[in-house]
Amino acid sequence: MSSELQATVEAMVRPGCGLLAADESTPTIAKRFKAVGVESTEASRRAYRSLLLATPGLGEHISGVILFEETLGQKADDGTPLAQVAAGQGIVPGIKVDAGKIALAHAPGDEITQGLDGLAKRFEVYKAQGARFAKWRAVYNVSATLPGWLAMQANADSLARYAAICQEQGIVPIVEPEVLMDGDNDIARCAQVTEAVLGEVFHALRRHAVVLEQMVLKPNMVVPGKGSAQRATPAQVAQATLTVLRRCVPAAVPGIFFLSGGQTPQEATANLDAINRRGAQPWVLSFSYGRALQETVLEAWQGKAGNVGAAQAALAKRARLNGAACLGRYEAAMESAA
Repeated sequence: MSSELQATVEAMVRPGCGLLAADESTPTIAKRFKAVGVESTEASRRAYRSLLLATPGLGEHISGVILFEETLGQKADDGTPLAQVAAGQGIVPGIKVDAGKIALAHAPGDEITQGLDGLAKRFEVYKAQGARFAKWRAVYNVSATLPGWLAMQANADSLARYAAICQEQGIVPIVEPEVLMDGDNDIARCAQVTEAVLGEVFHALRRHAVVLEQMVLKPNMVVPGKGSAQRATPAQVAQATLTVLRRCVPAAVPGIFFLSGGQTPQEATANLDAINRRGAQPWVLSFSYGRALQETVLEAWQGKAGNVGAAQAALAKRARLNGAACLGRYEAAMESAA
């Protein structure tokens, strides 16, 4: 096993810490900015991501940050590369490397992620810019018939090929198979699909000789679809999620960092806490949140330099609460505390 990969994994998988997903594509960040009345430009994106990474004390609860390619090449006002700003706080810089999703041929309703071509060469550039881990996201739409086996197998193979290339290049792979919560399915259907998806993913990872001890999994929690009349309590989410993970994820995997996937910031924290209150598990169970960490930050910032302090305080608070949830020590009353 690679000592370089091991050092990165150990820096990422720290008790009480998680990952900040700040890797929104240009169209996605434009949507988020528009919601708070900010125009998306290279300068505004740089200003926003600079304030995130420079948040005082962020490294106490954030062990890694996933960056978009543009951000990896940007610098803070004083000329320091943003990846170095993160590293200076003890936060490992990483990079999203997939090129987004497209329709999967001969599989109506299913999608496939692209971006494998030239990936090894791109890593040479990303490593020189300071990236030590990468992320690739596969998405699975859920209905009574979706996803199909073709989509599960094709996406699993892409995730495994990506992970193998990462490890060959000295980069720790985050493997992200996201079963979407956009449908009207109940929690049982989400559990069924997530179990099938993870089964295919780990079968493919073994086939491609990926070293499980030197990767990180970023799955969805098992929750009802947004369009479902069913609502699940944090205890129900924890039970369903852990049942699936114990069936599918080898104990060799060091860390499982959940995506928030459209949950509110409070839901994502409460569900993570409930998962960690169920006693010791084979893996560290943490967070890799985008919206669930940044929603309150954007609302506080609104593109104004005078609001940077308030925005950073909002990020520090959500990081702290999720850090507590990683240890099963979050309480809802902490939301109203400063």
